[in-house]
Amino acid sequence: MEGILFTRAEADQKRVDQEWGSLTWFASKELTQCDDITVGWVIIKREKSNPRHIHGNCSEVIHLQKGRLKHFVGKEFVFMEPGDTLVVPSGVDHHALNIGDEDAVMIVAYPSGQRHFQAVPSRSFK
Repeated sequence: MEGILFTRAEADQKRVDQEWGSLTWFASKELTQCDDITVGWVIIKREKSNPRHIHGNCSEVIHLQKGRLKHFVGKEFVFMEPGDTLVVPSGVDHHALNIGDEDAVMIVAYPSGQRHFQAVPSRSFK
């Protein structure tokens, strides 16, 4: 299968567990040798939040499949319901708070095979 990039569940995909949830990577430079996309599945546990962060080299597309989120983007926020999609521009700080009664499940995609991740200090939101 020359030129075909393929990962098999569990064997090739990379899951990273965190206190707030988990990230499972399906495609990236590391996993599939593709330079122009990273795709993953993110779970944020009930009443938890992922860390506030930026991606300095690419935008992020977030598609919520299950749950409810309050997603902070810069100084603004949006409430997300299943089926909603959010695009966060490169270099803009963001993080999500699970405000639902179940774990929130989302697909994330980045137009880079190596997305940069930089945690930034929390700030107060009103």
